[in-house]
Formats: sequence, structure tokens, C-alpha cells
Amino acid sequence: MTGAEENPACPVSEVLDRVAGKWAIGILIAAAKGPVRFSELERGVTGISRRMLTLNLRKLEREGLLVRTVYPTVPPKVEYTCTDMALELCETLLGLVDWAKRHGADIAQAHAAYDAAQEARPSVTAAL
Repeated sequence: MTGAEENPACPVSEVLDRVAGKWAIGILIAAAKGPVRFSELERGVTGISRRMLTLNLRKLEREGLLVRTVYPTVPPKVEYTCTDMALELCETLLGLVDWAKRHGADIAQAHAAYDAAQEARPSVTAAL
């Protein structure tokens, strides 16, 4: 039996390891709106450095999620476009974004309740 047969989440984990990162989701969602230039992505993905944007664009291109088109102009014009596969992924990501917006406060409350319960619980090392 292979690992994928043993654990049905394996393919998801494998894909997420390749395409999900701190910046990849924001880049894909921004690029899903149509051809986008580097400077537009730089402005649209809050907090990303030029270097990280460049590295992530290369990675997403390598994964088959973005197509980089260079136009022979001076200065060169470069656009990034989502592939059909990336557009399909973006639909799923937008669903995840919607879920996160709806449940973010619930998760924060659960964290606070858990942390409060942990602080109220006697420490195992204190009992020793």
C-alpha cells in the first residue's frame, strides 16, 4: 500500500507544500483578475519584497500556475497570467478566504478560551 492510499490527505499535503506559501495565495488571487504586471503585483500583495515576489513568481511559473509573457518593447513589458489550473485553484482559495473571514473571530475566541483554561490549570511541574 502506498502512502497516498494509506492517507487520503496526502495528495492535498503534497500540492499545498508546492503552491501554498506566505505569498503564493495573494499572488494567485491578484493574477486571477487577468494579466498583471510585476509592479501591479508588488503593489497588490501587501508586505511582499521585490525579491520574494520574484522568487514566488518563478515558483508558481514552474508549478504550471502562472504564464510569464515578455513583450519585445523598450523597456520590456512582462505580464503574468493564471493558467486554467490556477484559475480553478483560485476558486477554491476564494472559498477558503470566505471561510476564514466568517470564522476568524470564532477561532480567535477558541484560542483565548483555550489559553485561559491552560493558565487556570495547575502546572504539572509545579505539582512535582
